[in-house]
Amino acid sequence: MQELLIDTNIYTYAMKGDPDVVSILRQCRRIGISAISVGELLSAFKGGPNEKKNREELKQFLDSPRVFLCYIDDETAEFYSHILNELRRTGRPIPTNDIWIASVAFQRGLKLLTRDVHFSYIPGLLVIS
Repeated sequence: MQELLIDTNIYTYAMKGDPDVVSILRQCRRIGISAISVGELLSAFKGGPNEKKNREELKQFLDSPRVFLCYIDDETAEFYSHILNELRRTGRPIPTNDIWIASVAFQRGLKLLTRDVHFSYIPGLLVIS
């Protein structure tokens, strides 16, 4: 596998040593993570008993030469608007942050590795679960 984008939950599973997730990530040449996922992780770390340790692990992960951070820009916002309107049209809402993560996947032409089934509501999104 060349490149993929990971959902926030995949980072969490990887840090817990989930063998299926770790196996998939080891096969990737490059691993993308969105700024949205980083924000979700940082907010989960806040105030927890292991905040400092969790932040250091995230920093090490982001510093890996195989990992690239995907930022949000006006092109991402265009994808977001299309996805959100399609989900509204079909009556299948999903969490807003997940729409942004899907938008990054579309923008970059990446498959999304996730364990959240609601991503399947987004037509055309290539999901690895």
